[in-house]
Amino acid sequence: MNRDYEKLISCYESIKDRIGITPKVAIVLGSGLGDYGNEIDVISTIPYNEINGFPVSTVPGHKGQFIFGYVNEVPVVCMQGRVHYYEGYPISDVVLPTRLMHMMGAGILFLTNASGGINTSFGAGDFMLITDHISCFAPNPLIGPNIEDLGCRFPDMSKVYDEELCDIIRGCASELDIKIQEGVYAQLTGPSFETPAEIRMLKTMGADAVGMSTVVEAIAANHCGMRICGISCVCNLAAGLSPNPLTHEEVQAAANEAAPLFKKLVTASVSGFGKV
Repeated sequence: MNRDYEKLISCYESIKDRIGITPKVAIVLGSGLGDYGNEIDVISTIPYNEINGFPVSTVPGHKGQFIFGYVNEVPVVCMQGRVHYYEGYPISDVVLPTRLMHMMGAGILFLTNASGGINTSFGAGDFMLITDHISCFAPNPLIGPNIEDLGCRFPDMSKVYDEELCDIIRGCASELDIKIQEGVYAQLTGPSFETPAEIRMLKTMGADAVGMSTVVEAIAANHCGMRICGISCVCNLAAGLSPNPLTHEEVQAAANEAAPLFKKLVTASVSGFGKV
């Protein structure tokens, strides 16, 4: 058996009796949404360090646990804290949580993150519906022997972000009177922020926002056959577009400020996902 698949099975077997529900929607909570668990009717909680062989998040502000429960009667599993490639984990470990949530039964993956804005029409605190991504810079998580039990060797990437789910998010934003931008998200490895030259390159390539997560998770989820959507909270302007140095504290502060509206949008959207 493939070593990565063996590890995935081992993680699942170690917690399957503690989950309590079959989630329909898997939610990855990015910066600023760490306390979204308070919005959920919680059934069970499993810290990552209690899962056999599971990678543990080391980023400040990321709690590092799965929450299982209901958002307006929709069964969900939430990741309070994701694992990043820059933390030193192999890319197979970075996407292991995504694959594990699929194995739990989740058919929809709702990705959230904090990002730097490249599109100059964006401002700090804006939300961007992810309509496509650029994955040139982080290792592709499908490199190596294909795990046939998860998906095919050469998965199509033409429509990664599910249009029906995106329409639900658009509709919820409109109903809540929340401004939402749309655009292309690029993932770089981090942990250093991008240089002004790299931002100019990304802009030329068609990226509207940049961060250090999400794309590899979307690739792994697409490989598994999950339906995917994502919202990025633009927390600052990217390097070279602002006179101020970039800091993690600035990103966290902007994400925290945007969190109340972000929570409303996530809750409304997940409720809508329950009908599809």
